[in-house]
Amino acid sequence: MWQPEPDWVALPGGTGTSTVGVWRTALGGRPVVVKRLSAPQPGDSSALEDPAHVGYWRREADVIITGLTDATAGLRGSAASVEEDPDGITIVRDWVEDASSSGLFLALCSGRFAGSDLPRPRFLARHLMRDRMERVARNGGWPTLDRTTVADVADHLWRHREQMLDLLDGLPQVPQHGDPTASNLPGRVEDDAIAIDWGTLGTGPVGGDLGYLSLSAREGFEPLLDAYLLGLPDADRDQVVIGAQVVAVYTALSRAEWALARAAQGEGALASKYRHPAVAPHLRTLQRQFPHIEALLQL
Repeated sequence: MWQPEPDWVALPGGTGTSTVGVWRTALGGRPVVVKRLSAPQPGDSSALEDPAHVGYWRREADVIITGLTDATAGLRGSAASVEEDPDGITIVRDWVEDASSSGLFLALCSGRFAGSDLPRPRFLARHLMRDRMERVARNGGWPTLDRTTVADVADHLWRHREQMLDLLDGLPQVPQHGDPTASNLPGRVEDDAIAIDWGTLGTGPVGGDLGYLSLSAREGFEPLLDAYLLGLPDADRDQVVIGAQVVAVYTALSRAEWALARAAQGEGALASKYRHPAVAPHLRTLQRQFPHIEALLQL
């Protein structure tokens, strides 16, 4: 049975549906990161073995094996290797130093990546937001938000989620990283950002990656939008805006629900949990989406 070495240093946030863990270590004096993926087991969700689903368990390994993002414009991968065994996959990649890139640079790179000539192998995620919202629906939707001041808005957007997802499907479908946060795009080589996690790589609505990036970027939406369009100059601005708005709003609401639902399990009124350090950042992010929420309510 595969086990990490005792002297490996576990990195935060290194577990997930298929991810056993992520560790930092050194091989021959070379700093590397080791990531372990567990193969699906009997009884696991069938989505783990669906190459088009966002939760496909071995997508990151397939990206490395095929060299799909070794030289793509805007976003590219770092040097990595893959080793398979009956129980799963071990990925070893070079440690990527943090370049402290601005949100504007990452938005520009995301736009350039959206315009890149990315091949379309079968393992690309095809309906990332739809898959994510279906997972939220299986978990009961946004019931905790019904106990907050955004209850009416959340209820309206939840009931119209299929309309919004159809709207995304009708936009131009472009290459997207799927999880473009600063922590996943830490490095920089010339005019490109280095991405370290390609587990959600796929195609999606133009502006989708921009909306996701805007949730964690320090910069405001309009400057990020301008930077994204600078990287993808042939895109229709209105289409980019709607793609970004839907992704940002539905992701922010889902994250707020997740954080509040966990906090609600403790004693005390729900409102008393709003300043909890595990909740407050998600609520602040949601507050920043109010202009986008208002725009979606008018559709």
